[in-house]
Amino acid sequence: MHIRRSAEEIAANRARYEEHQKKGLNFAPKALPGKSALPAPDLDDKTIVHREVIPGGWYWSTRVKALETLRVHLTHGFSTVSLIAWNAADPVERLNLPDTVKMQWTTGLGKGRVIFSDMGKVMFSITEDSSGAHDCLMGGSTAASNARKYAGSNSAATRNSRDNFVLMATKAGLSKRDIPASLALFAPVPVDAEGRFQWKPELLNQGDYVDLRAEMDMIVGFSNCPHPLDPNASYAPNPVTITRLAASEPAADDLCRTATAEAVRGFENNAFAAL
Repeated sequence: MHIRRSAEEIAANRARYEEHQKKGLNFAPKALPGKSALPAPDLDDKTIVHREVIPGGWYWSTRVKALETLRVHLTHGFSTVSLIAWNAADPVERLNLPDTVKMQWTTGLGKGRVIFSDMGKVMFSITEDSSGAHDCLMGGSTAASNARKYAGSNSAATRNSRDNFVLMATKAGLSKRDIPASLALFAPVPVDAEGRFQWKPELLNQGDYVDLRAEMDMIVGFSNCPHPLDPNASYAPNPVTITRLAASEPAADDLCRTATAEAVRGFENNAFAAL
């Protein structure tokens, strides 16, 4: 049943949320940095475990070990890349974007933030990020959204992230029910004061990249399909380069592990689970 709320009730709820948000953010012991500099720094060949170029419309999944880093790099022009992940030891634990947003009091993910699982543990640390334009609310494309957007096109030529993730999950021995909500990297979709999604291409840069450090052993999947709000009428995602980098031990004062109280608690959960 739909409940219609008065303007006064909506305003009171927003004020209460903003007060809780202010209190939560006041516990942050460190200020978060700005965006990472461009161009992306060169990688030492000795640290590269694997490099994969995902063609437009396709997907790729890989297993990563704790403290390895995945660099997602727009080396061939703009594309939105959707990401999902499971705990490799127990895939019941998976990426959880609602908790990621709630526990950090923001939908803005960027350098210094972390990404949580549905068990309160940290799955990824965002150690570098030149963009900051990532969508953790809308999710990826579906056959239905593509049919509306690319009317008259052959569905085989306009692959979508939902179907890609189903194929990916099946190959991993999982089912549709195991697929979490996906994070759309390089999707400039801020939310305005009225709660409406907007596509803001000026938030993107040529050659954008993001480095995601794994904080547990994981199965990670990527789908290189256009975001549902991407206004381009042509289905033309560019190839995206994913580089898996060897594990390295974070410093004691690592930004992602110490920047916010929520992250500190998340890493405590990781450490407890490892006992």
